[in-house]
Amino acid sequence: MTFQRNVCVSLAILVLLCQGCVERQLTVKTEPSGSLVVLNDEEIGVSPVTINFEWYGDYNVRISKKGYQTLRTHRSIKRPIRDRFPFDLFADVLWPRRIVDKYEWTFQLEPYQAIDRKKLIDSAVSLKKEALAELAGSESGKKGK
Repeated sequence: MTFQRNVCVSLAILVLLCQGCVERQLTVKTEPSGSLVVLNDEEIGVSPVTINFEWYGDYNVRISKKGYQTLRTHRSIKRPIRDRFPFDLFADVLWPRRIVDKYEWTFQLEPYQAIDRKKLIDSAVSLKKEALAELAGSESGKKGK
């Protein structure tokens, strides 16, 4: 009984000593740098910024800087095969070294362009006229039937 217990304790210690580690890093760069970066509604810092992350998958990205149009987009980080069962057991627990997954996203911001109020109003009036003309045309088609 003592031998079996010693073997179990030795195996437990061996597993603890051999524990691997997977570190996941995401670096977000922007042009221009110094832009505020928000992932999934959580502010992560000013670009270029590197963070550690826990899960692979979908991220909502929002990048803003004064004098530039705010960029709202979506990105995904695909999970590598070694992070899937049963390979993840080996990488997370048994592999004796640290594994670092590094990902990098780069975004280009467009300069802010003020909206010309007159052009906006003219465009709205034109669209309204088109919509009314289409509505009048479809109603006259119904009456002719």
